[in-house]
Amino acid sequence: MATININSEVTDQFYRYKMPRLIAKVEGKGNGIKTVIVNMPEIAKALSRPPTYPTKYFGCELGAQTMFDFKNERFIVNGSHDPSKLQSLLDGFIKRFVLCPECSNPETQLTAFPKKQTISQRCIACGYTGMVDMRHKLTTFILKNPPDQDPAATPTKQTKKDKKNKKAVNGEKKDDRASPEANAQEQMAQQRASGGVVDAPPVVETNKDENDDDWGEDFSEEAVRERMQELSVAAKQMAFTDDLEKTQEERLNMFYKFVELKRETFSTGGDKEVVAEAERLEIKDKAPLILVEVLLNVKILQQLKQYRNLFLRFCHENHKAQKYMLGGIEQLVGNVHKEELLPKVPHILKALYDLDIIDEEVLLDWGKKVSKKYVDKKISAEIHEKATPFINWLKEAEEDDSEEEEEEEEEDHVEVVYSNFEKVGQQEVPKPATKEAPSEEDDDDDLDIDDI
Repeated sequence: MATININSEVTDQFYRYKMPRLIAKVEGKGNGIKTVIVNMPEIAKALSRPPTYPTKYFGCELGAQTMFDFKNERFIVNGSHDPSKLQSLLDGFIKRFVLCPECSNPETQLTAFPKKQTISQRCIACGYTGMVDMRHKLTTFILKNPPDQDPAATPTKQTKKDKKNKKAVNGEKKDDRASPEANAQEQMAQQRASGGVVDAPPVVETNKDENDDDWGEDFSEEAVRERMQELSVAAKQMAFTDDLEKTQEERLNMFYKFVELKRETFSTGGDKEVVAEAERLEIKDKAPLILVEVLLNVKILQQLKQYRNLFLRFCHENHKAQKYMLGGIEQLVGNVHKEELLPKVPHILKALYDLDIIDEEVLLDWGKKVSKKYVDKKISAEIHEKATPFINWLKEAEEDDSEEEEEEEEEDHVEVVYSNFEKVGQQEVPKPATKEAPSEEDDDDDLDIDDI
C-alpha cells in the first residue's frame, strides 16, 4: 500500500511520519449511493486518532451523513465522493486536529473536557499544550465521544453501577475499604453473636473538604455572582456549539439580526464585535452580502465612506469576500433601488476602487462576465452595461501604468563601473562613434602640418 507524508506540506521523501494514501470505494445507486473509506482504520492508526473522527470530519465538510460499522470496520460517507477530494479534506483534518501548532509534529494527544466544553491538545515532541479551536462542528462530536473512549463498547448505566457496587460473589473476598458505618455495624453483630456486651456504636465523624463547591450551602452575594458567571460561560459555550450545528442560511440570518442591533455602535468600535460574530458563525467571507443589505441604500456613496473601516475588516486582501460584496451591490442596485442607483453604477464602482475596498483585479474579473448568481441575468447585463465606462477606464489606466513602468526601466539603464584607478560610481555607457560623425582623434590625424 502506498504511503504519503502525514504533513502534506513536507515534500521530503525520508519524512518519518507516514500514513496510507486514502482509498475510497463508491457503492450503491440512486438515493442509496455511498462512499466507503476502505482503509480508514489504518489511516486513523497512523494519525493516533479514532477512525470516527476523520470520517465525521468528512461529513461536516461535505454536509453528508456518516455511518460507522465497527464490527466490519466500515466507515461510510453518504453520496459519491472522489478519493482525491477526500484526501484533500483529510489534510484539513490533520492540520486542525493532529499537527502541533508550534512544531507541526503529528505526535499530539487530545483530551476532551465535556463539562467545560473544551478540548486540549498536547504535543509529546515539543511539550506544547493549548486549546483546540472550538469553532468547527467536529468538536461537538469529539466532546460526546472522547478519544479515550472505545466507541464500539460504550459502557451502559448498569455496568457503571456494577463497577461502583463491588460485592462478594462465589466466596470472593469482600472489599476491605468498607465505610466506617459498615465496620461499626459488623462489630456490633459479632458482639451479639458471642453473647458479650454490645457497646454503643461509635460516633463517626466525616471530614468534609472545606473547598468542596456545594452550591446548596453558600448563598452569599459573592458566591451567587461566581456561580452565575460560571453558568453564563457554560451557556455561551453551549450556544456556540449549537449555532455551528445550524445551516449556513440560518447562521446568515443570525448575523443579519446581529448587525441590525449593532449598527448604531459602529462609530464607537462596535465593528470589532461584528467581525468576531462573523468569525464565530464561520461566515466571514459572505458577511459583506449582509452588510450591504443592512447598511447601504440610495446614499451609498456617502455610506461607503462612513463604513469603510468595517468593510475593510472583511475585504482587505480577501478576494472571495470582495466578490460577495460586488454581488451584494448587484442585489442592492438591481432588486432594491434600481431607478436611483442604476445610473450611478460607475460612480459606485469608482468609490469602491478609490476606498481600496475592492481591488482592481477583482473589478476587472467581475466586468468580464454577466452572472445570474445574485440577480436576474437581464438585470445583471444592464448593470454591467452601465459599468462599462469605468471598466474601460480601469483597463486603460492599467495599460498606461505598464507603459510608464517600461519607459522608466529603459531610462534607468546605467552601467556601474568598478575600478582601482578610476572613481567608483555610476557612469553612462559611452555611445560608439559612427562613420558620419568621426571622433576627435580621427580629426587630429587628418590635419596637415603646413596649415598650422
